[in-house]
Amino acid sequence: MKENKMEPMLHKRQRTSWLGKTIYSYEEIDSTNTEGKRLAEKGAPHGSVIRAQVQTAGRGRRGRSWSSPKDAGIWFSIILRPDIAQESAPVLTLAAAMAVVRAIRRLPGAKPQIKWPNDVVMSGKKVCGILTEMSPQKEGVDYIVVGIGINMRQQAFPPDIIATATSLEQELPETVVSGEMLFTAVLEAFETYYDKFMQTGDASLFLEEYHGSLANKDRQVKVLDPQGDYEGIARGINRRGELLVEREGTLSTVNAGEVSVRGIYGYAP
Repeated sequence: MKENKMEPMLHKRQRTSWLGKTIYSYEEIDSTNTEGKRLAEKGAPHGSVIRAQVQTAGRGRRGRSWSSPKDAGIWFSIILRPDIAQESAPVLTLAAAMAVVRAIRRLPGAKPQIKWPNDVVMSGKKVCGILTEMSPQKEGVDYIVVGIGINMRQQAFPPDIIATATSLEQELPETVVSGEMLFTAVLEAFETYYDKFMQTGDASLFLEEYHGSLANKDRQVKVLDPQGDYEGIARGINRRGELLVEREGTLSTVNAGEVSVRGIYGYAP
């Protein structure tokens, strides 16, 4: 019988304490985040992971599409059910970025950085994107889905992203990268950062480490704000995960605006 590409294979993991104990693996899916929300609505437990070989409708931030060719990268989402305030949820994006950076740094010669709020970059180009989506309820959140897409084997990209995207094979041509090992390393690291986050409800316990990986820090940035764009110098983030931007000697916080960094993607949104 021919396998239904949309039917998941269930796997169990033992390398983490709670994360990824159940993994829904798909040959093909529209979007792991979309499926994560479907499964969460049906009661999938905290720590469930949805993974696919290919996404036909992968999504990025602000409704952008995410190129997810078959077996070219690691495409997965995590279902979380934390007892937190809604305003704390964005910190989980930072935790995911830290997890990806820690995992990639295991590779010889790899020097990944974080472009706030949701990209991991190498050589100034995006190698990983993160999409965090929340289902709010009156007090706190019902569930959160954190989607992570890591480009591994692409040697070419669609015209609209060729100037801003890269892959691990492009950046580390002499290194053989195991997708399974990298996937496992990200899960292990994310569990660590998530547990730190849950101790305080913010980024306090990994703030200094985050700053050490932040490509934006002390760089000129342009903030695309609905009330008017402005430029300044990024001075890091606060414990709530907001970007601190200095302009004319005054620090302002950014928690929703799109930020472009000079030298990383230019000023393209």
